[in-house]
Amino acid sequence: MVLDFLAYGFMQRALVTGTAAAVCCAMIGLYLVLKRYSLFGDALSHMAFGGIALGYFLNIYPIWTATAVSVSAAMGITKIRKSTKISGDAAVAVMLSSGLGMGVILVSASHGFTIDLFSFLFGSVLLTNVSDTLSFIAISCGIIATLVIFRKPLLHFTFDEEQAKVNGVPVEKLNYLFIALAAVTVIITMRLVGILLISALIVLPNITAMMMGKGFKKTMLISISLSVAATTLGIVLSYPLNLAPSGSIVMILVAMYVGTLLVKQMGLFSRKTIVQEIQ
Repeated sequence: MVLDFLAYGFMQRALVTGTAAAVCCAMIGLYLVLKRYSLFGDALSHMAFGGIALGYFLNIYPIWTATAVSVSAAMGITKIRKSTKISGDAAVAVMLSSGLGMGVILVSASHGFTIDLFSFLFGSVLLTNVSDTLSFIAISCGIIATLVIFRKPLLHFTFDEEQAKVNGVPVEKLNYLFIALAAVTVIITMRLVGILLISALIVLPNITAMMMGKGFKKTMLISISLSVAATTLGIVLSYPLNLAPSGSIVMILVAMYVGTLLVKQMGLFSRKTIVQEIQ
C-alpha cells in the first residue's frame, strides 16, 4: 500500500514527536507574536546553537548545555532589558548574534571535532529514538499543562503588563516563567525543524490563525490545528518524495499562510483583530 511506510517505527516516532513539538510551538508562539516577540524563538535557537557547540566542546550531552545556555541567556537578556529599557528587538538581536558567535568560536576552537551540524541546523526528526520520543512527550506535556494553568494571568500579561500589575498579576515572575518555557520549547523543537527554521513553526501558524479574526481561544485552537496538520503532512510527504521533513513542514505552513491571506483579501474572514475580539 502507498502508506505502508507509516508502519515503520521511526516514522511513528517522528509523527508523535512532531505533533508534540507542533502543539507547544503553536501555544507558546501565540503569546510571543502578540507580545511582538516574533523573532524571539529565532534568537533562542541561535543561543541553543552556542549551547550545543559548548556541549560538544566540553564532552557533555549537548541538549543539556543548549537548554542551560538558552534559558540562562533568555532570563539574563530579559533582566537587562527591564533594567536598562533596551527595546525588545535590540535584545533579540543581542541574543541572536551572541549565540551564533559563541557557536562559531567553539567550533573553530575545537580543531574540527565531529558535529552533525546539518541535523541541528535543519532538523532530523526521522532519527528520533524511543528515549528521545518519551522525553519530548513528557517535556511537551509539562509545557502545555503550565500554559493551560497560567492561561489567564498570561493573557493579561501579554496584552497589557501595566494593567496586569494593577490587577495583582506577578508580572516579573510570570515573565521569567514564560521565557523559560519558550527556551525549552525551542530546544525540543530543534529535532523537528532545526535551528534555522524554528521561528517559522512558532510564527507562521499563529499569524495565519490571527488573520481569521477570531478570539484568543479560537485563534490558539486554529493555530494548533494548522501546526499539527503541517507537521504531519510534511513528515508523511517527505519520506516517499525523498525531501527534508523540516523544509516540507515550513513550506506547507507558508502555503497555508498565503492561502489564508488570499482568502482574507476576498473579504471572507472577519476584519476584527484578536484584540478587538477579546475586548
